[in-house]
This record gives sequence, C-alpha cells and structure tokens, in this order.
Amino acid sequence: MSIGAACSSESKSIDGVTAAAVIVTILAWASAFPAIRAGLQAFGPIELGALRFAVAAVPAALFLAVTRPAWPTFSDFVRLAVGGLLFVALYTALLNMGEMTVSAGAASFIINTNPIMTAGLAMLVLGERFSSRAWAGTALSFAGIGLIAFGEGQGVRLDTGALLILGAALCNSVTTVVQKPLFARHKPLTVSAWNMVLGSLVLASWLPNGAAQFSAAPPAAVQAVIYLGLVPSLVAYGTWAIALSRLPASRASNFMYCVPPVATLLGFLWLGEVPTTLGAIGGIMALAGVAVVNWRR
Repeated sequence: MSIGAACSSESKSIDGVTAAAVIVTILAWASAFPAIRAGLQAFGPIELGALRFAVAAVPAALFLAVTRPAWPTFSDFVRLAVGGLLFVALYTALLNMGEMTVSAGAASFIINTNPIMTAGLAMLVLGERFSSRAWAGTALSFAGIGLIAFGEGQGVRLDTGALLILGAALCNSVTTVVQKPLFARHKPLTVSAWNMVLGSLVLASWLPNGAAQFSAAPPAAVQAVIYLGLVPSLVAYGTWAIALSRLPASRASNFMYCVPPVATLLGFLWLGEVPTTLGAIGGIMALAGVAVVNWRR
C-alpha cells in the first residue's frame, strides 16, 4: 500500500487508543513549558536538555533491551538518527535557549508554526492530502495562538530567541515527515525509545556540566528536570509516536494547537494565573480550528 493510500485510510476516524495518545501528549507537552522555565533558573539551556533526556534514556534503553525489537536497516537507522539529532537534541537545545528571552505566549505562537510546516512537507514528501477546510481550520488555530501571544502584552519580536524557537519548530516538522514511514515496519514505542537513546548520546558531552549544576540546584529545579525527563519526554514522546503511527502526519501535528490553550488552563488551575481576554478568545479559536480540521460527518 502506498503512503498516500495509507494516509487516506488513516484519516477516516479516531479510535480510543489514538484519542488517548493525543490527549496524553497534549497534557504532557503543555506542562513542559513551565517546567522548562523552572529548570532554566538553575541549569544552562543545553545542560537542562542533556539531563532531561539522560533521565528519559535510561528506561528507554531498558525497554529496547527487554523487548529486543528487530534491528533497523541502514535506511531506517538514518531516519532514527534524524529523530535523535533533530527531534531530541537540537529541538530541546533551541527551544531552551529561545525560552531564555522569549515569553511563554510568544514561544507557543512561534513553535506552532510547526503544524503548517508539517502539512506542507507531508503534502510534498508523503503525498498526503490536506483539504481547503483543513487549511482553514489550521489558519483559525494559528490566529488563535497569535491572540494568546499578544494577550501577554509583550507581542512577538523577530529576535534571536524567536529565530531559535522557529528552528526548533522546523526540527519537529522535518522529523515528523522523515519518521512517518518507520511506523510501517517498527512499533511506535520502539521508534520513540530509539529517538531518546540516540538523542541523549548527542547531548552526552554536556552531561558533566549538567551534573555539576545538578549538585547545586534547588529542589524545585531538580524536580523540574526529573519531571521533564519522565513525563514530557519518556511518556509524551511515546504517546506522540503512537498518534503519529495512526494518523497522517499533517493531521497529527494539527492537534498540537491544543497545547497553548491547555497550558493556559493548567496555569490557571495550578498557579492561579488568570488569562487575559485576548488569551481566552485565542484559546477558543485554537481549539475550534482543531475541531474544524478533524470534523467528520
């Protein structure tokens, strides 16, 4: 079966497993932004990424050792290496460095260029179809994320931090399209585990500095590192792989527009951060756009 045909069959409906994988991914990645900000109080941006994925790589490596999946072919290993290099190492380094100067709302606006990039790449490379209605829903979500960003009162400036986060979004999009064919031959959790193990190896040279910072870090920063490694990394990368294996790349990425509104809701429930009127309207628009893309008669 061709990739285009597979994508067509995948797009008919979302079953319970797929829905659960999407929901867990959204919740976990929404919680990552405040955790990253907490970790950056005590760790350098790349050191934080190195420690985060060192925590995630240990159980991931144990998973591979216990399940002993089929060894990837050279072509598949290249795709896995792209995930380790781009989706783990470079993505987390660029995002962490960008968040040092860019506000959370602006960062969420920039990182959410990712679904647009992914949809375009998936159409060109994978032969996926993205209807005019889906593009309209994507535009609605993107406009909503823009309102969330501007609702913070700081706007979005095209400075170095913004460009770094834009690079992180591109890393995500490229990896999504490059790794989509892997799921025809490998289980999603296997792909996710390889990503984390290979990515942690790329970041390993920053571990000594990270360990030194870890020994002097306050408890809140230490907890942030452990949380980032276990939930937004180990769990969410796995559930994202499950979602991507069961949905077209363009449609799976579109669900990530739910992350900023959910992050805003979590901030309200956990921290008492009341969203602005623009932020609330933007969140509703972002969720409505996702609903438009996934509406089925």
